[in-house]
Formats: sequence, structure tokens, C-alpha cells
Amino acid sequence: MAVLKRFACFHQVTVWHKFMLRTYSSRNILALSERGFLQDIFPSNSAAEIIDVLNSHPQVVYAGFDPTADSLHVGNLLVLVNLIHWQRAGHQVISLVGGATAQIGDPSGRSSERPKLAVETVERNKSSISECIKSLFDNHEKYFWLKESQKKKLQKVIIVDNERFYRDMSVIDFVSHIGCHFRVGPMLSKSMVQSRLSSDVGLSFSELAYQTFQAYDWLHLLRNYNCRFQIGGSDQMGNIVAGHDLIGRVVDTKVYGLTVPIVTSETGDKFGKSAGNAVWLSNQKTSSFELYQYLVRTPDADVEKMLKFFTFDSLSNIEQLMKKHKANPELWLAQKKLADSVTLLVHGEQGLKSAHLATSALYDKDLESLACLTSDDIRLIFRGAAKSQLLLSPGMTTLNLAMSAGCFGNENRSEVYRPLSKPTFKLTSDYLSLTCSSS
Repeated sequence: MAVLKRFACFHQVTVWHKFMLRTYSSRNILALSERGFLQDIFPSNSAAEIIDVLNSHPQVVYAGFDPTADSLHVGNLLVLVNLIHWQRAGHQVISLVGGATAQIGDPSGRSSERPKLAVETVERNKSSISECIKSLFDNHEKYFWLKESQKKKLQKVIIVDNERFYRDMSVIDFVSHIGCHFRVGPMLSKSMVQSRLSSDVGLSFSELAYQTFQAYDWLHLLRNYNCRFQIGGSDQMGNIVAGHDLIGRVVDTKVYGLTVPIVTSETGDKFGKSAGNAVWLSNQKTSSFELYQYLVRTPDADVEKMLKFFTFDSLSNIEQLMKKHKANPELWLAQKKLADSVTLLVHGEQGLKSAHLATSALYDKDLESLACLTSDDIRLIFRGAAKSQLLLSPGMTTLNLAMSAGCFGNENRSEVYRPLSKPTFKLTSDYLSLTCSSS
């Protein structure tokens, strides 16, 4: 059920900061539906009740992230930004890193069982993802939050690892005290379970049991943090309902679930996928330049929606920006704003500066920007390209350099002077320039 109806250097970044800052929002998080931010609530008829609870006093909300990789990706960003909106509204935010559930594997949205991860891998992933989450919230507070509004300070995000919930609990304890509250019929009736049961690969017991662990996570957070709200992607509704039902059988406290949409482009492609590959939030997997370029290429048909999702500007500011963009679409004003905002949030000021410099050097052919790039910037920009590290010597020509780097494979020096039939090096005396030859 739907809920309620590209470039300068450092100094320009500061200008963007002032434009992107915004003060406290209303405690009523359901107002985010105006931005298309919310898809479903559970129970489905509890909107008015949720508004009353939210407005009565600050609440506690959580979202879970299983460390199945060593970084979160852009597909996780909407849930994280949603949590930030809760924080801006004065609520307490919990990010649960699923050290336990990652070892089981969430079957939601999967056509086959997830590969099993070694405990050591999960431990490394937990550390990386926790740092990623902390960095995101720190960047928001540093670059987006008005210092004038700090009469009401933001409550720091709490990061918990659910492996600690189960560390001292035996299988018998879990099954006898928690498992007894689940009914197999409702577990089997969930659409995710049904789709897997009717497939050739089927569904393993551990996958079926996953929902019981996520449900217990919420119960544990309710008991220890008074956490009455859970946020997740729309594919998590089945697990959210399982948690709601478990809590309803164990304690006399009303709890509520909310989901955010799976972000797709106008063509139906999932947001966060580039040529079929994930766009990661870790700079070691996707550089700030790569993230910036992914966002600045957002189609016109999608950019307004993305601005509402991933920036903290008011809807009126977004509307004004879109008018300017539509009047001069060749300037990419909306796409640049989106790319600046998200890159700053994910990678901070230095990351955004690096993205601007790389963009200017590569696309504007700005030699000053090229000179500003660090060796790390260059390494990340040309990630995946064949590279050679050479010690230059006095008198070395460009041709000598190219030959030493293996640019022409096993060819000898004389063979390099022959006509070439593809984009390559064009020779002038002993020096080389890059050109595109069709001969």
C-alpha cells in the first residue's frame, strides 16, 4: 500500500555547502512521502497512529545491513538517507550490521542461495561497513547540517552487531524460546518463499529460518533500546512483518515497519548498477570520481526524482533548480547538483574536490587541474587500466618510455614506425603524440 498520498576546485565546494544545508525537519517522517521516499507501512492502516507516535516524542528506528561484501553500494543509499532524515527530525537512529545473519543469508530478492561466507570474511566486512556507515553520518553532520540549528544536537548513530545477540544463546534456547512463536503456514506464505519453492533450486531451511533471526533482531532492539520502528527496502517487507508478529506475541508494545522503494531508472534499471556492476560507497572499490561521473550522467527523466531522494534540499528549491535545468539542459545543472551532493555525503570534501579535479582534467582538458591530482587520484581514475611503474632517466624520450612500458608489446623499435590501423601512438621524430589513425 502506498504511503499517504560536472567544476571547479575547492572554493566552489564551499558554495555548494551553503546551498545544500537545511535545518530540522518535522518529527513526522511520513511527510517524506512528499518526496516519494516511502512505499509501504505496516500495519497498513496505521498511518494516523504512526504520526501521533512520532509527534509525541523522539522515537528509535533501525535498519539492518548484512555484511555480505566489504562495502555497501549505492543501492543501499536510500535507506541510509532515510535514516539521516530520522536523525534530522530528532529521532535516535540504529544501524544494525548483521554479523550473524550474514552467515545465514537473506533469500529476499534472490533466485538462489547466497554463497556461504567464512567467519573471517564476515568480520572484515563488518568493520568496513561499520566505518562506511559512520563516515556517511559524520559527513552529513559536517557538511549538510546548519551549525545554527545545533541547539538541538543530532543524536549520534548507534551501530550494533547482531552477532552479539546470539553469542551466548544456544540453538535450543533460540528454538524453544523464539521459534515457538512462529507458525510455519505464514512463513511459507510469503511471496519470496513461494517464488523460491516453485523454482528448480528450492529453498533451504537456513534461508527459511532467516526471517526468524531478523524478527528477533527487532525484538532485541525493542527490549534494549525501545526501538519501535524498522526501515528497509521494499523487498524486506516480509521480514519486517515477521518481526512485527513476533513482537506482538511476546510483548505488549506496538511497533511499525516502513519500506522505501527500490530505486530504478525510467528504463527499469536498478539505481547503483553501472554496466551491470555495482557502484560502491567505498573509495577503494568505486572512486569519488567514478561515483561523481555515474551520477552526473543521470538521465533528465530521472534526475528530479533522484534529487528528492538523495539531497536534503527542500522541494521548493528542487523545483526552482529543475526550472533552471529545463531552460538550459546542456548545462546539466540538476545532474551536477545531484553528483555534488551525493559525492560530498559519501566521500566528504576532499573526495568531491578530487572528483572535480579529475573531471576538469579529463573532460575540460584543464592542465592546472591535472597538475593538482595526486598519485592516488590518478591511480583511482585509471583503475583497471594496464599500468607500469618506471624509473625515469636523463635523456629518456617518450618513445623510450613507451617501449619500456610495453605499449607496443613485443615489437622492436623499428617495427613501431610502420603504419598503424587503430587508435594508437603517432610518431614524430623520436617523440610520440597520441592520435587516432584510420590508416
